[in-house]
Formats: sequence, structure tokens, C-alpha cells
Amino acid sequence: MIGVRNMSMALAYTSGHSWGYPEGVSIVDTVPDEIKPLIHPHWQNFPPVNPMWHYLLGVMFFFLGILNFCGNGLVIYLFSCKKSLRSPANMLVVNLSFADLMMMVTQFPMYIYNCFSGGYWALGEFGCQFHAFTGALTGDTALLTLVAIGYDRYSVIVKAFDGGHMTSGKAFILILLCWSYSCLLAIWPFLGWSAFIPEGILTSCSFDYLTDSWSTKSFGLLLFIGCFCLPLTLIIFFYSQIVGAIRAHEKALREQAKKMNVENLRSNVDANKESNEVRIAKVAVANVGLWLCTWTPYAYIVMSAMFGDKTLITPLVSALPGLILKTASCYNPIMFAISHPKFRLALQETLPWFCIHEPKENDTTSTKTTEAKEG
Repeated sequence: MIGVRNMSMALAYTSGHSWGYPEGVSIVDTVPDEIKPLIHPHWQNFPPVNPMWHYLLGVMFFFLGILNFCGNGLVIYLFSCKKSLRSPANMLVVNLSFADLMMMVTQFPMYIYNCFSGGYWALGEFGCQFHAFTGALTGDTALLTLVAIGYDRYSVIVKAFDGGHMTSGKAFILILLCWSYSCLLAIWPFLGWSAFIPEGILTSCSFDYLTDSWSTKSFGLLLFIGCFCLPLTLIIFFYSQIVGAIRAHEKALREQAKKMNVENLRSNVDANKESNEVRIAKVAVANVGLWLCTWTPYAYIVMSAMFGDKTLITPLVSALPGLILKTASCYNPIMFAISHPKFRLALQETLPWFCIHEPKENDTTSTKTTEAKEG
């Protein structure tokens, strides 16, 4: 009924503001009165967005949800079916897929419902709090699991001789720390530090980064440091060390070959090792680049809203970074699992109709080292 009312209001005018709304109507005026107390006054400064955006974003999130479910569900299914994949390093990969899958389960249905039921948050205050909390919990857990995966690869490649290899107990502790740390950061709005409110085009909820109070800004700074600066520093450190170790190893091989007057020290059996090491470096750079592309837009919006010009934070400007964040849950299973030869081999054996032709590796190859290199 509310959606019909909003549509009737839009069709009642043929002049004035764009999309059929009269002059002076704000995006807040298009929502029911019982929802308005949840919405920050900042959004009263902007006219309603083209209804096309609600449907377009709803369709995009629908397909993202399907990709998320298929990719992450496949990783979890393979891990549960194949003993060969149940290594400590892959426990982290499966935790990443589980966190991304839980993000889809808790976020996508609510978002899509709001997009197609009137273009505003229609699930009440508790629904808004649940949506924002679970989004922060699962998103931060996935983010910190990426850091843990980077640490695992750093330990295997850079600290291989220092006893830094991953064990099942160590992997479990890291997973527990990821979830605990994320919960500790996300729970504060329930306790009165900041709040969960609708944002952007009002079809999703997040923590309040618009109120001009030290309580709101201090919580925003905590998230900026704890969920962006610290993880980014660790990820850059781990992968830069990995790339540096690979470069140093290659340089040492070239210098030794030069002293022995040979072109290459590698045997025919190990002929593909160099390409694998180059691949490790490329994957490391890609991991850092994708992380920056995914998280920087949202961090920029939050910091601009708290300490910059709020007039630049329009409904669409604040909505699109959230969409970018959700895409990470779709490419993570491909980046960290399905592209891995061992996962592909398991997929080939479990679901042969996928038509994957992955050559079997030598059984004597170190599982940990291979996982680190091919990850």
C-alpha cells in the first residue's frame, strides 16, 4: 500500500522537480511517518532519487546474491566433501566464504525487499539495527580473515624456517579472533555509542556517520582505524614482504647461475616453478589492489561526512560504495579458493560436469607451500 501511495504521489505531478515530484519535496518526504524518526535530518536536503535507481540496485543486488551463494556455497561444499582440502590454511579460506555467505543471507533479502516495496527502509527500527549490525559483523570478519590469510602466506613463504607454519589450532584461534574483534567493534551502537540508521537512498542501514557530535565521530574514527587503517597496514606489510622475498630469491638464483656459467639452476622437473613464483607476486599485488578498490570508497565517504563537506554526501554517493563492498563477497571465493589448483581438482572430481581439466599434482608436494604459492 505504501509503495502504491508513493507511486501515486509521483504520478500526481507533471511539473516542478524531476521524476514527477513537486518543488521542495525531499527524499525523506517519500517515506511513511513512522519511519521518519529513524532517518537523519541530513537527507532532508536532497530531492527523491529517480525510482529507476531502486529497481536497478535491487536487480544488481539480486544477481550479486546469486553469485555470492553459488561461489561461497561451492567452496564450503567442497571443503566438507574432500578431505584433501581440510588443511589449516584452507580453514581460513572457508571462514572467509562462510562470512561472505552470511553477509548475503542477512543483507541481500532485506535490501532487495526495500528496493521493490517502495524505495525506503520498510522493516522498522529493529530490522534496521539487525541489518546494520550483521553487515558490520560479517563484513569486518571477512576483512580480518583476508588479513589472516595474508599472515598465513607470509609465515609460509617469508618465515618458512622460523617455525611459523599454520596448524589447525592456530587457524581456529585466528578465526575466533576475527569474529570476536568484529563483534567487539560492531556492538557499540547497541550500547549507546553512535547508532544504526538508514543511509543513502534509505534502503539499507549502517552506523551513524552524519551527526555532529564527538560520540558519533569518535566511534567513526574507531572504525576507520580498526577496520581500515590497521588491516590495510598489515595486508600491505605481509604481501610486500612476500614480494620482497620472491625477488630476493630470484636474484640469488640468477647470481648463482652467473657464477656457475649456466643459464638456469632449475631442473626440468621444476621448470614451472619460476612462473609460479611470478604468479605469487602478481596475486599479492592484486590482493592489495582489490582490497584498496573495495574499502577505500566507503572509508572516504565516512571520513568526508564526519570531517568534510556534508553537502557532497548525496543519497547516491553514499549508496554506491556499499554496493562496491558487497561485490567483494562475490570475487573472494574465486580469488582465494576456486582459482587454487587443489580446489579446482576437488571440483573436477566432485562435480565433473563443470568441465574443469586440472592436472593432478605430485603427491609429495608440500601442501602448505603449494597452498601459499597458488593462493
